[in-house]
Amino acid sequence: MQHTYDCIIVGGGTMGAAAAYHLAARGQKVLVLEQFDFIHALGSHGGQSRLIRKAYFEHPDYVPLLLRAYENWADLEHKTGQQVYFQSGILYFGAQGDTLLNGTKLSAQLYNLPLEVRNTVESKRQYPMFSGVPDDWECLFEPEAGFLLAEKCMRLHLQGAIQLGATLKAREKVVEWQESSTGNIQVTTDKATYTCAKLVLTAGAWSAQVLGGIAAPLKVTRQILGWAQPADYQSYMNGRMPCWAISDAEAGLYYGMPILQHEDTAGPLGFKLGCHKHGAVVDADHVDRSISAADEWTFRRCLEQYMPAANGETLSIKTCLYTNTPDENFIIDLHPASKNVVFACGFSGHGFKFASVVGEVLADLALDGATSLPIGFLRFNH
Repeated sequence: MQHTYDCIIVGGGTMGAAAAYHLAARGQKVLVLEQFDFIHALGSHGGQSRLIRKAYFEHPDYVPLLLRAYENWADLEHKTGQQVYFQSGILYFGAQGDTLLNGTKLSAQLYNLPLEVRNTVESKRQYPMFSGVPDDWECLFEPEAGFLLAEKCMRLHLQGAIQLGATLKAREKVVEWQESSTGNIQVTTDKATYTCAKLVLTAGAWSAQVLGGIAAPLKVTRQILGWAQPADYQSYMNGRMPCWAISDAEAGLYYGMPILQHEDTAGPLGFKLGCHKHGAVVDADHVDRSISAADEWTFRRCLEQYMPAANGETLSIKTCLYTNTPDENFIIDLHPASKNVVFACGFSGHGFKFASVVGEVLADLALDGATSLPIGFLRFNH
């Protein structure tokens, strides 16, 4: 059994899978250690689909990374012959002067991104499922937005890494790691001990357990995703309606995607939606996965208030985890204690779309100690 590798990745989720793909593509002998099964439903990457958009209201500094992420997703599709990105566009609704819509317009203006200002009444006429949105709200449409098939993205990254020689080990939990005086790193799991030259830490909600003494300000929260059965099911299918986001001053950001064709992906049936607002703080090892009426209300309120025609039977409800930083910006950096260790964490519920570029950044940092991609605002000291 081999125990020495060029690079070891701790955590085979969204970012770990992408890092494995990029490192293996650069000729590295890679080991990925995952404490659960690969592509599981216990962390942050489950739930079938994820929004992707360029006019980023969170902060304009993300836009260059998004542009590179789009390129890398297209490259993955080209190399595998598989589609993971669907350009459905996204409709934004919010009250006049809404922070989300203002941020979207700012990013579009700064980077000359296509963004249409639409008449809300006309948009509701075109897409009557939004009948509950107030007529005096603002409406924007971003044509180059859409969604990614989450599990398929991960599967292609992991399969690509395997085909390039990477080794994947599931159900193997890392206990500790330490760097020797020669610079090599020893990684101890509950099953074996391995040695590597470079270590990549991408443990998601479990990051605090493996960061090796870094006091990263991370807060893990329990989040809810729902799938409903609209009255006119066909009108909600992909190709018939866009992705959408509704900014609600009280509840946070409601969002959703069209119903996916069965041949596109496995997973829950129905019209997917959720609420981007921090849920209850939890310990990632002890998450209550049972579903309550209060959980269902996190998305049912949106249907009742803004999309009454979609307020049908609930077909599925799932939990996932956010790992949040105080400012909701990611952390991607070299480890303060070692130039041979890199880490990425705190993706705060909006990181998946960046996986294709984060994998590239982590490979740059691991092999070169630096990257040409603009991540200065995501460094640990931010």
